[in-house]
Amino acid sequence: MFKAGDEAVNEITANAVGVQSLGPDYASIRTIINVGGQDSKVIRLKEDRSLDKFAMNDKCAAGTGRFLEIAARNLELDIEEFANLHLTTSDLSCQVNSTCAVFAESELISLLAAGNDKATIAGGVHESIARRLSRLAARVGLVEDVLFDGGAAINAGMIQALEPSFVQVTKY
Repeated sequence: MFKAGDEAVNEITANAVGVQSLGPDYASIRTIINVGGQDSKVIRLKEDRSLDKFAMNDKCAAGTGRFLEIAARNLELDIEEFANLHLTTSDLSCQVNSTCAVFAESELISLLAAGNDKATIAGGVHESIARRLSRLAARVGLVEDVLFDGGAAINAGMIQALEPSFVQVTKY
């Protein structure tokens, strides 16, 4: 669709090429965590930053940016409020276990009905996505340094949830 484009590449390759184009300040990046609107993926790069191995979420949309939007809507918050709400609590007791966004949405409604506060639920949502990403990283073999990209990379709650699993996450 892009008239000046002369080839088609998939999104995995585009992520790897994107890191290569960032220049020498990002030469140490070996793993990319990408949380987009419709899928999540962990991509491992070789030392020359070419594609080595990757894994994508394979179960519905509960680990994606779209699910973050659904969760925010259910809590009657805009996405930025939702992202920052996680930062106001250390209580991460609200677990969201469903891998299907529809079932996870039902879990959110049940958590609200049970009287849980919105910050605890927001933390649970971010933590559930971080757990899924951690499992994807285990499949590809996590190598530092880690770059977090995609729309969710600007979500402060998501960054906080990821950092314990991925040591230091560089967002871009």
